[in-house]
Amino acid sequence: MDRPLTGIRIIALEQYMAGPYCTMLLADAGAEVIKIERPGSGDPRRSIPPFAEKDGTRKAGGFMAYNRNKKSFCLNVQSDEGKTIYLDLVKSADVVV
Repeated sequence: MDRPLTGIRIIALEQYMAGPYCTMLLADAGAEVIKIERPGSGDPRRSIPPFAEKDGTRKAGGFMAYNRNKKSFCLNVQSDEGKTIYLDLVKSADVVV
């Protein structure tokens, strides 16, 4: 069964809470949300407790909750290749957050 935003593509450049919460709601409604994180540390929210895992993997519970139903990857937009990939994604998107 399709959800209300099925077929909508959102590129998410958000971090911490407000932006991820917004795109979480859009993803829950069926939008394809592609979260782009910076290389190295990614979204700083990844390192904020409480951690959901006890095995040392340090999966931040808040990060996992607010980023459910999203695709994500790291992209260095400072590089020429990264800029090209980013611009291609933006051209294919309905919304950029």
